[in-house]
Amino acid sequence: MRFRPCIDLHSGKVKQIVGGTLTDNAGSGPVTNFETDRPSSWYASLYRADNLPGGHVIMLGPGNEPAAREALAAYPGGLQVGGGITADSAGSFIDAGASHVIVTSYVFSGGTIQWERLGLLEKAVGRSRVVIDLSCRITDGRYIIAIDRWQTPSDVPLTGDTMAKLAARCDEFLVHAVDVEGKRQGADEELVQLLAAWSPVPVTYAGGIRSIADLEAVRLAGQGRVDVTVGSALDIFGGTLSYKDVVEWNLKQI
Repeated sequence: MRFRPCIDLHSGKVKQIVGGTLTDNAGSGPVTNFETDRPSSWYASLYRADNLPGGHVIMLGPGNEPAAREALAAYPGGLQVGGGITADSAGSFIDAGASHVIVTSYVFSGGTIQWERLGLLEKAVGRSRVVIDLSCRITDGRYIIAIDRWQTPSDVPLTGDTMAKLAARCDEFLVHAVDVEGKRQGADEELVQLLAAWSPVPVTYAGGIRSIADLEAVRLAGQGRVDVTVGSALDIFGGTLSYKDVVEWNLKQI
């Protein structure tokens, strides 16, 4: 298990947004926990200095590509990138320094798994460069994969069978617990347990982490097999959880 850092981008700036509040409605902006004028490269350089590979840069909507590429240039090979990635654009982000591309809506377009598109991604960058985002919401007692910036439930439930089939076409999974993402109310330990039981490839959990105790809870629930990311709770994003403490905790897990 290890800590994976993150850089979330919205309107070209590094922000932390409450999961599921980002819409196309001009009269309803997202609920923002944090915003900074520090460039994305500042965070990428910090993660590079602290030897924290495998983190992700997420482009939340249009206008974020320059900032994403700036982060990738600051930590080449150390960051994954996602947000509107397609088979046509994936290669350019790998060339810009991304270790992997992260895909969600492109693969689940129309609410179902688009196997042909996964095939195109494999041809474009190779299976070893693909991360599938299986971020999900609880719907009728089941975890359902959410798309379109987590606004729309797909027709695909998160199950062991789903993860097994998709794992044959990607290198890793990234899973945000959308119902708790950005709320700093604690991790969804039930989801973490399922990820540990079901995922045959490396998987990173995100959502709700607010303390070292929460990191330990994820470690235990995930039996050390589920990596974790922290956003809004970190002091570098305006929270109260010490980034340095998390880095020290991570060193003990490696």
